[in-house]
Parts: sequence; structure tokens; C-alpha cells
Amino acid sequence: MIIGVLSDTHSLNIPPRLIERFKSVDMIIHAGDICDLQTLKLFKKMAPTKAVQGNMDELTVKKELPIKEVIIVDEVRIGVTHGHVGGDRDALKNAMISFKNDKMDMVIFGHSHRAFNERVGGTLYFNPGSPNDVVKAGFFSYGLISIEAGKIKAEIVKI
Repeated sequence: MIIGVLSDTHSLNIPPRLIERFKSVDMIIHAGDICDLQTLKLFKKMAPTKAVQGNMDELTVKKELPIKEVIIVDEVRIGVTHGHVGGDRDALKNAMISFKNDKMDMVIFGHSHRAFNERVGGTLYFNPGSPNDVVKAGFFSYGLISIEAGKIKAEIVKI
């Protein structure tokens, strides 16, 4: 299974290269700050889409999306959160707090707009960065995750 991962799209234009790549993924995961329902609908037309709410989302989006979600793919437990809830300004720490009582193989988060792909303890923490905001990160990016036979391969793709 190939999963396209993104976060922090903020109702801005989605790069055509990302759209083209996501047309061939099995699932899309958006880790918050999608901001509007039109963007969510765009991704749902491409592939089955799971998304969580972020701190900048419109009320209509927040009503439709959970604050966090657990997705199970091929026995791999994936936690998804934006990374803004937890009492800390550090998105990684907040993502860790969000799933501290859950056994996750991987936690996907956003909020910082900075790509991150590292294991902490036995959990892979993954932030795809932002595909359209270079103010905080310095480059556009998204993520691709491959899950096969219970094994995770995650990569950051610079646009």
C-alpha cells in the first residue's frame, strides 16, 4: 500500500506535481490545517482520504474532522494528529503527548511546516512538511509511505 501524506495546505494552491503523484496512491492522509472543505473534497476525489483538524481550520472543517485518529493498515497502527494540542509549542512533543497511552507504530503530525522522519523509541514520527508554504520550512514537501507485510518505509519528497 502506498499512502500520500501532507499537512498544512492552508487553502493555498496545491502543486500540480503533488496532485499528479497522489492520483496513483492507495490512500491520502492529511495531518491538519487543510482549512476549507473544497481542498478536502479535492483529495477525496483522488483517493480514499483520512484527515484530522488543525488549529487554523474553518469551523465547517472542524465539525467534519476528528482532532486525532488511529488508522490500521496491514496491522500497522498509525496515529494522526495535527500537533497543536498538548500544551507545548513543539509539534513533535504534542504528537507524542496525543498518543502517549496508545501503542503506535507510526505517528503522523504537522503544524510546524517542517519535515521530520525519525524514530523515537519504537515509534516512527513523521511530519510531511507543507507542500505550499516555505516561510517556516524553506522548501515545499509532502510524504510517501509504503506499507508492505507490516513494514513501514517513509520518505519526504521535496517539490
